[in-house]
Amino acid sequence: MVNCGKCGASLPAHLLNSQETQNCPACNKEIRTFVFPALFNSEMEGNSGEKIVIDSEAGCFYHPGKKAVLPCEECGRFLCSLCDVELNGKHVCPPCIESGKKKGKIKNLQNHRTLYDDIALSLAILPLLIWPFTLITAPLSLFFSIRYWKAPTSIIPRTKIRLVLAGLFSSLQIVGWILIFSNVIPDVF
Repeated sequence: MVNCGKCGASLPAHLLNSQETQNCPACNKEIRTFVFPALFNSEMEGNSGEKIVIDSEAGCFYHPGKKAVLPCEECGRFLCSLCDVELNGKHVCPPCIESGKKKGKIKNLQNHRTLYDDIALSLAILPLLIWPFTLITAPLSLFFSIRYWKAPTSIIPRTKIRLVLAGLFSSLQIVGWILIFSNVIPDVF
């Protein structure tokens, strides 16, 4: 269970989560120990599913010998209690969760996103170091700014300021190139 930090002796349950300091029964060291209440709960076992006893009962698609308790709300396959996963209030099977994660249908399972606002801003600012590249990157940056305006920005909420700045910088670069090619700005090359 929980051991004393000094001598390693097992501490009895009445010493845990006490508001006052207590003494270790083995070494008499003053201790004050707080643990999560779940430590005192017995281990919970998952439901392995009931076996089919009557031939007229529906069986699980993935475990034919187990009794089906409900259908998957995505694919309609019958599921036993072992295969049933409740996610966002829906009962789905594990393969549907996996395909939903791959296809991006289940938003709660995302663990990364492409940050198009960072790409657009980088395409607008970094090529300024070697300015002739802006002839190619400015239109790309403007495209990213417009195309991905409504795309989810990040798992952590962010503002659209990067897309606005990228659009502004790339528009200014495009105007600059138009002025250069129309000879309004004389002989840059």
